[in-house]
Amino acid sequence: RWFTHFYVVSVLWNGFLLIWLFRVEFLGESLPSWIQDMHHALGRDSQSEDMGNEHFSALLVLLLLWLHSCRRLAECFWTSVFSSGVIHIVQYCFGLGYYIAVGSTVLCQVPTNVRNGKELSVQICWYHIIGVMMYIWASLHQHRCLAILANLRKSRSGKVVSLSHSVPFGDWFESISCPHYFAELLIYVSMAITLGIHNVTWWCVVMCVLFNQALAAVLCHEFYQKSFSSYPKHRKALIPFV
Repeated sequence: RWFTHFYVVSVLWNGFLLIWLFRVEFLGESLPSWIQDMHHALGRDSQSEDMGNEHFSALLVLLLLWLHSCRRLAECFWTSVFSSGVIHIVQYCFGLGYYIAVGSTVLCQVPTNVRNGKELSVQICWYHIIGVMMYIWASLHQHRCLAILANLRKSRSGKVVSLSHSVPFGDWFESISCPHYFAELLIYVSMAITLGIHNVTWWCVVMCVLFNQALAAVLCHEFYQKSFSSYPKHRKALIPFV
C-alpha cells in the first residue's frame, strides 16, 4: 500500500512538468530558468537547431507517464486489496526519487529554449501511433491482472473476505506468474517507441524497469511454487516462454 505514495508524487510532479511542456509546445513559452538549470546539471545543453519531433514526442510520453500514474493511483484506492506487508525504507526512498527522476528524464530529451514550429498534424509520426496503441494494450492487461489479484480476496459481492495469497488464473496469468510486472515493462517499452525508438536514455530507463520487475517477478514466482504444490508448472516468472 506504500506504493500509493509513489503515484501521488508522480501525479503531482509529472503533471506539473506536463503543464510546462504543454505551454512550451503550444503557447511558445520557454521553460523556467530552474528547469533549464536542471537540464544543464543532467548534461543536456540548450540547442538552437531544429530537432524534429523531440518536443511533441516528449510531451506525448510525459502525458502517457502521467496517465499511467493516475490509473495506478486510482487502482491503489479502488481496485487493489493490500495485505499488511511493509516496505524497506531504502526501497521507499528509491521509489519516491524514481518517479521524480523519470519525468525529469523525459523533459531532458528536448531542447530547453527552441520550438520546431511544425503543425501538430505534421508532428504525429508512425512511431507515435504504434507506441500509444501498445501503451493502451499493455495498460488494459495490467488493469485486468490487478483486478484478478484483487478479486481473489473478495466475495462475489465485492466485500473483502481474506488477505491471504491464492493462485490467480485468467488473462496473462495463464502464461506467467507476474503479468502485471510484464505489462509494466511493456508500458515503458511503448514509451521508448513513442520517443522514436532510437532514444538511448529512455532505453536505459527500460533496462532499469526490466531488472527491477524481473527481480520482483522471480521472488513472487518462487513464493508461488513453494506455497502451492499444485502451482502450474508451465508458468514462467515474467516473460512468456522465457
